[in-house]
Amino acid sequence: MNSLWAVFKRELKSYFTTPLAYVFLVIFLFFSGYLTFKQGFYEMRQADMRTFFMNLPLLFVFMVPSVAMRLWAEERKVGSIELLFTLPITIRQAVLGKFFAAWLFLGIALALTFPMVITVCYLGDPDVGLIITGYIGSLLMAGGFLAIGCFFSAVSKNQVISFVLSVVACAVLVFAGMPTTLNYLSGFLPAGLVSAVEGMSFQIHFESIQKGKLEFKDLAYFVLLIIGWVAACTIVLDERKAS
Repeated sequence: MNSLWAVFKRELKSYFTTPLAYVFLVIFLFFSGYLTFKQGFYEMRQADMRTFFMNLPLLFVFMVPSVAMRLWAEERKVGSIELLFTLPITIRQAVLGKFFAAWLFLGIALALTFPMVITVCYLGDPDVGLIITGYIGSLLMAGGFLAIGCFFSAVSKNQVISFVLSVVACAVLVFAGMPTTLNYLSGFLPAGLVSAVEGMSFQIHFESIQKGKLEFKDLAYFVLLIIGWVAACTIVLDERKAS
């Protein structure tokens, strides 16, 4: 546990010792606000954050992989991963330490969108429960995207390749639940298979949580997704250490 905590603190601190973290935060906050107000936030005359949360899946497709791509690809590129393997720490502890630090950083980015909450509360009387569940779903979705990015960062030593692979994988899981995608697939796939594809989508489970329903199937989806991709990342790094 001490080793995991040491990696966690080192990784979290590294985000704020370079301007990259601040650039990410500025870009994320700008686009999250821009997309919300561009799509008629005031014109809708509804005191809720539905428009804000609706844009997050597509925004996360590009933003989260940009955080994840450096987790292991950078370590492999500069050769510090070999030094890490010689320390008295397990691969699992190193992976979890880095993952939780990056997840907390994304949580900080989400927390910095609080002016949006203040704006909504000023304009009307929003359902606070929906806002809370929306943020819970957003944090879980960020963790899912991050776990995927963590895996591809471990697979490739090139950060650009890691980023592209992560974006493609995340985009597939988002667009799999889009109505246009489902309508297209229903033209040549059985209904059961189309339902299976829909069930694997980030979009469907996130929208369910966003509506205020914290159901077991949606929470289990994100938890199992995170555990599965983080475990895959650990296996890849274990094999590289053994070789």
